[in-house]
Amino acid sequence: MAKPEPNMNEWLTEAKASENAAKCGMILTHNGIVRITPKAQVREGVMDLGEIARVDFSYDEAALAAAVEEALTWEGIYFVKAWLNEGACAVGDSLMYVMIGGDIRPRVIEALQNLVGKIKAEIVIEKEILAR
Repeated sequence: MAKPEPNMNEWLTEAKASENAAKCGMILTHNGIVRITPKAQVREGVMDLGEIARVDFSYDEAALAAAVEEALTWEGIYFVKAWLNEGACAVGDSLMYVMIGGDIRPRVIEALQNLVGKIKAEIVIEKEILAR
């Protein structure tokens, strides 16, 4: 069973009340969601795989905490928060939320891209289960 999702309004309130909030000119949020189309189809054009029934999802909690701490050392980044789901996640379920606040748009966009990329490449284990 998937975990309850965080409330993005609460996260935004937390970001705006944080110690470095006055340094933030932008806050971005990423919400990764289970889609019905397999990765191989979307990314590589492999057809006739069928639809996704669920994604079995897990992650390394210590590695996620370390990645969040690392992101806070990046130039111009002052707020970082991440949540990852666990277990059997159905189509439409959220797999990940990441929120990053920083001084200027280019740095915040790059930081979000880098952190989400790191999480996907190094921290999560996800297995697509096809509908039969």
